[in-house]
Amino acid sequence: MKADVGPPLAPTAAKLSLRAAWRPNIGGTAEYVVIPALAIVVSLALFGIFVALFGKNPLDLYYYMYLGAFGTWFSWQNTLTRAAPLILTALCTALPAQLGMVIIGGEGALLMGALTATSLALVMPAAPPLVVQIGMACAGMIGGGLWIMLAGALRQYRGVNETISSLLLVYIALAILNFLVEGPMRDPTSLNKPSTRSIGAANMIGNIPGTEVHWGLVFGLIAAVLSYILIYHTVFGFAARVAGGNIRAAKVVGLSVGKLVLITCFLAGAAAGLAGMMEVAAVQGAANANLAAGYGFTGILVAFLARQNPLAVIPVAVLLGGIGASDGLLQRRLDMPDASVLVLQGVIFLIVLASDSLYGRFSIFKRKTS
Repeated sequence: MKADVGPPLAPTAAKLSLRAAWRPNIGGTAEYVVIPALAIVVSLALFGIFVALFGKNPLDLYYYMYLGAFGTWFSWQNTLTRAAPLILTALCTALPAQLGMVIIGGEGALLMGALTATSLALVMPAAPPLVVQIGMACAGMIGGGLWIMLAGALRQYRGVNETISSLLLVYIALAILNFLVEGPMRDPTSLNKPSTRSIGAANMIGNIPGTEVHWGLVFGLIAAVLSYILIYHTVFGFAARVAGGNIRAAKVVGLSVGKLVLITCFLAGAAAGLAGMMEVAAVQGAANANLAAGYGFTGILVAFLARQNPLAVIPVAVLLGGIGASDGLLQRRLDMPDASVLVLQGVIFLIVLASDSLYGRFSIFKRKTS
């Protein structure tokens, strides 16, 4: 005789809770991907209309943008080279955002990091190249870190708005750069284009083997991964997010908000300062006006488009690096100013800010509780 087998037993409460714990929040993740992607599509459509008003074919525009950014191996290398500083300057905005701060001074931290790194290299002409490179990296991170930490300190202890102070610090850093490059640190042989003395070919950081992309890209990737781990997988990061969500609750439970602000701002500035060091040691070879290329300002757009997520910063930086890399091709093929991509970046920034109100409004993205 066969035993009477009843219906299969329902999953136990423990199994159900285990499944719920491991089930990814697909809806929430999709929302943070779909809405920024739609913002980019809308921005491209609006930019296409803008270009059409001047007699250009929008389809040609999109084609040459793709070709200049990702169409060939040369284009990819140009894109990745531009993405390297964007990753680091985006972290300068993304990290303080965990504390509810809006820091837009990445450009200033980049310039100060470049200046301090160059200064250290010039006072160590006889040191081994590896020692100089490590020293430049440390000096750049310290210079950029202290610069952004100043904005954090003004906000924490004097009540100065960090957005305004960090922006003003950009122009102060630019004034310091121009003063030093055109004055005390100027190389007498640099006539038409003032710059400091070269750091030396031996102290330059080379490219990744087999590519024309410098090692700054690797440093940027490492910094982004470490930032993600710091924010989402450490006690410090949890404390920072608690303080960013509710500063009163953070103080009630005994968190040192001032220390969190200073440390986070220093790390943010250090990332941008490292970008400045890489621009000197891998691209320029000296400090000059070309350092103010706008990477710090584009990094703000990268951070906002990535929703302040350090890992999401990487693909967004590659995308915007590609848009920047296509400017020359647009100028040659469509007779458009190379600054046209700046207009597109501005449109993207406005659409991204406008789309911020859409989060949480679509039921398709909401996670079901049953």
